[in-house]
Amino acid sequence: MKLPLDITFRNLDSSPSLTADIQEKADKLELFYGDIIRCNVVLEAQHKHHHKGNLYHCRIEISVPGEDIVVSRSPQDKHSHEDAYVAIRDAFNAAKRQLESFAEKRHAHSA
Repeated sequence: MKLPLDITFRNLDSSPSLTADIQEKADKLELFYGDIIRCNVVLEAQHKHHHKGNLYHCRIEISVPGEDIVVSRSPQDKHSHEDAYVAIRDAFNAAKRQLESFAEKRHAHSA
């Protein structure tokens, strides 16, 4: 099943490459929890700083039955988030961990 995905770009132009990367990572989330209702991803370029290039912030909202899981990865002086792909990767890795934890709690609660 293709999960409903909404991607928003703020302060940067949308890119087919970034969109494909987000789509691929979002599709993989279903491997960790199959009952995802929807997924919203916001990729935002922060304002330029004098000593740094653009820093990127990625926020992911995942709706599952009975709960919303929100992951927000801010740059906070992480030079690695000068690369939008790294910000996306970090956010989706955190989303994966949260979904795994949610699935474990749900399984333990129903057992």
